[in-house]
Amino acid sequence: MQERMGNPALVLPAAMQALAALSKVPAETGLSPKLLELVNLRASQINGCSVCVDGHPRIAKKLGETDERLFAIGAWRDSPYFSDAERAALALTEAVTRVSDRADPVPDDIWDEATRHYDGRSLAALVIAIANINVWNRLN
Repeated sequence: MQERMGNPALVLPAAMQALAALSKVPAETGLSPKLLELVNLRASQINGCSVCVDGHPRIAKKLGETDERLFAIGAWRDSPYFSDAERAALALTEAVTRVSDRADPVPDDIWDEATRHYDGRSLAALVIAIANINVWNRLN
């Protein structure tokens, strides 16, 4: 398949700078870089972004993530490898990524579970991270 155009963020350097800056914000709040890579990978799997599905496990491995967890991310609900906090972040990732799947994209039970594990600042960072990877998935 021939691409219609290059990555718009590469065509418009100011957009690349803005997206790159936004990408750094969640890590600056103290969220684990490994958690953020799990979020990036899961959203990228849902969106079918081959560039990101290839790249984020590589980054996660450099951060010390294990093969078992990376291989199991698509089945995180049934996998023994994830903490309750990680499960809450992954559930939030799926809900925010799949906004058109239901009338209430982020049901109360998912949000309430996320608030059990993350304070307001961390939740804001997670939502920014999820939104940001969804933008990248659509541009790649």
